[in-house]
Amino acid sequence: MTQGHLSRGRASLAVSFFVQGAVFALLVTRIPAIQDRYGISDALLPVFLAAVPVLAGVGSVGTEHLVKRVRPSVVLRAAQPVVCLSLLAAGGVHGVAQLAVALGVFGLAVGALDASMNMLGVSLQRAYGRSIMLSFHAAYSLGGIVGASLAWAGAHWDLALVTLYGPVVAVLLPLALVASRWYVDASPAEESEKGQEASGGSVSMKLLLPLCLVMTFAYIGDSTVSNWSAKYLQDVLGSSEQLATVPYNVYMVTTLIGRAVGDLGVRRFGAVAVVRAGTVGAALGFAVVAVAPGAWSGIAGFTLLGLGLCVLVPQTFAAAGRRFPHASDTAIARLNIFNYVGFLIGSPLVGALGDAWSYRGAMIVPMLLVLVTLVYARSFAADDDRYGGGHERSRAVDVG
Repeated sequence: MTQGHLSRGRASLAVSFFVQGAVFALLVTRIPAIQDRYGISDALLPVFLAAVPVLAGVGSVGTEHLVKRVRPSVVLRAAQPVVCLSLLAAGGVHGVAQLAVALGVFGLAVGALDASMNMLGVSLQRAYGRSIMLSFHAAYSLGGIVGASLAWAGAHWDLALVTLYGPVVAVLLPLALVASRWYVDASPAEESEKGQEASGGSVSMKLLLPLCLVMTFAYIGDSTVSNWSAKYLQDVLGSSEQLATVPYNVYMVTTLIGRAVGDLGVRRFGAVAVVRAGTVGAALGFAVVAVAPGAWSGIAGFTLLGLGLCVLVPQTFAAAGRRFPHASDTAIARLNIFNYVGFLIGSPLVGALGDAWSYRGAMIVPMLLVLVTLVYARSFAADDDRYGGGHERSRAVDVG
């Protein structure tokens, strides 16, 4: 496999991560508009919101079995257009029943897309022989910023959902399809090794469990910021409504920055050190938020959170690929489920603790959960003998 071939595969996969980040942000940031358009009650809305990650988990499980028959690139090439079109459908159908179908399809396709994207990312990282996984998730963060900005423009100009989503999908869908021509699957040697999985190889959930816990706790932290940062700044720290929108925007930007430079840190210091530093940074961010006397100190805490949390999810996927080199696709598909588990748990957990206790106290709980990652930090250690490609090995640290 030539270096040019790998470079094209890396660029094309980054495009897919970018497109998915933009599409997902366009959905979640316009939930209030979707609720208003279809007349969904406050009691029914949580059901719709919970159904998407639940079905995404089902899609991830399905992908685990599907990639035993077709390559992950085929799954991703099919799933991404479905995600884009179901976003458009969510903004343009008539009636709650049709919306439920659109969101259900979105959830199933997102599960397949997230799993297959990260499978390709892990196999490309192994072929490169150095850390590149964070760069893909940086592209996702950039897409999220673009999608959220477009959603803000749509709300500012009071655009109908279909008017907002239509042109965006018309651009992103062809972009994703063109980029998909250059996806790179695992090398033939790796494919041969993975054949052992279908004929008896397996993934031990006991060995995978530490990474599953890290994934869950990272997404509990992430969903705390996305769902509660604005309310916390306004209701607890007494900020204006306009200033309350700043923490999540800052969090997204610092997530992008942290992921853009994170691969350099992994190559220089190793995955274990980067994960430990990210964990401590995220915990410190939650602590600052919990004791913040005012809005600006709270924003500083959310900034630390972005810089800390941003490294955990990409490195957890990479660690799963290293830990199960002959069954990495299965390990990643199963690990991906805990992305949605954390998303489902995080927002209700903080809300319930805030109502029953205090929102300052509620911030301590995700802080403690994130700190559990320190217990499992050695699970991110690299083994030098698990490379398949031999391309561009780091001069400092092998990462798998």
